[in-house]
Formats: sequence, structure tokens, C-alpha cells
Amino acid sequence: MPDGEKRKRDQPDQPDAPVQQDAPVQQDPEETDAARRRRRAQFLRELHEAKALRDRVQPRRARAARMRQAMRMRTFRW
Repeated sequence: MPDGEKRKRDQPDQPDAPVQQDAPVQQDPEETDAARRRRRAQFLRELHEAKALRDRVQPRRARAARMRQAMRMRTFRW
């Protein structure tokens, strides 16, 4: 087997032209900021929902966490 064929076989397939995968798309900064705020709001909604679900399925742990939070608030100094 010629060396050229062996080298081709050992190397992974690579396209001839370089591809930019992480190139940012030029958009209006306000649009990008609004999209980021929408994504953040969606994330926070899902996080709140997940925490509420965890509290419902683990009531003892949730009660203990509430008690610890209450203790922290009582001992907080201004």
C-alpha cells in the first residue's frame, strides 16, 4: 500500500474549506439583548418550577430548608 493512501486513511475526514462554527451572527444589539432577556426569563421560570416540584416531592427537606432560612434571617445583622 502506498504511503499516501495510508496517510489519507489514518486522518479523519476534513472539509477543504475551513468552517466557522462559533462565528457570531451580526444582529441588532437590542434584538440580541432582548433575546438574552427572554432566554433568562424562561430559564428562571423553569428553575422556579423545578424548585417547587422538589419541595412538593420532598416536604421534610423543604421544611428543614425553610427553617434554616428563617434562622439565617433572624440572626442577620444590619
